[in-house]
Amino acid sequence: MKITKFGHACVRLEHDGTTVLVDPGAFSDPAALAGADAVLITHEHMDHFEESRLRVALEADPTLRVWTNAAVAAQLEGVRSRVSVVGEGDAFEVGGIGVSVHGEWHAVIHPDIPRVKNIGFLFDGRLFHPGDAFTVPPHAVDTLLLPLAAPWSKASEVIDYVREAGPRRAVPVHDATLSPIGHAVQTRLLGPDGPGVAGAELRVLGEGESLDLG
Repeated sequence: MKITKFGHACVRLEHDGTTVLVDPGAFSDPAALAGADAVLITHEHMDHFEESRLRVALEADPTLRVWTNAAVAAQLEGVRSRVSVVGEGDAFEVGGIGVSVHGEWHAVIHPDIPRVKNIGFLFDGRLFHPGDAFTVPPHAVDTLLLPLAAPWSKASEVIDYVREAGPRRAVPVHDATLSPIGHAVQTRLLGPDGPGVAGAELRVLGEGESLDLG
């Protein structure tokens, strides 16, 4: 199983000939959609879901399928037959990759901003993408895709989330709003020069870089 980061929260997963893309939003490279067998979307915000790009990809590939929540699916009228609505507790399979769904709500940005629904995806029980929430997976996973910076989080919460989730490895995502200096500051806090994350390996990927999960 291999993952490739395509900017911000967008990650491509490849395993045994199947390619799954998670959260190809407006801040990610549109090329990430090329060759995908399935697209999984955690929630409706534009940095995770870019409707026009997804429609182009669906038109170009009649076999492409989408799994997401009801709010995103409602924006995909005309292609709903290729969109599966899933939520907390659901499970499905994409090309032999088992996927379970965890979480329900987006993290609070501000009390004046209405919350939207958000789901996280656990792949084969070992790779977890939480979307925009600090959803703790049902068990300690091998690899946690870690939201590094967002209007809804602060550094102490990011650190405590990794500690609570207890993964073997944390890979930062959701970081497009950070400058290079800001990114270095945030990741330093997660490593041995900061409070740290209680034994989890921190693996930072640049855009387009891949990691073989074994």
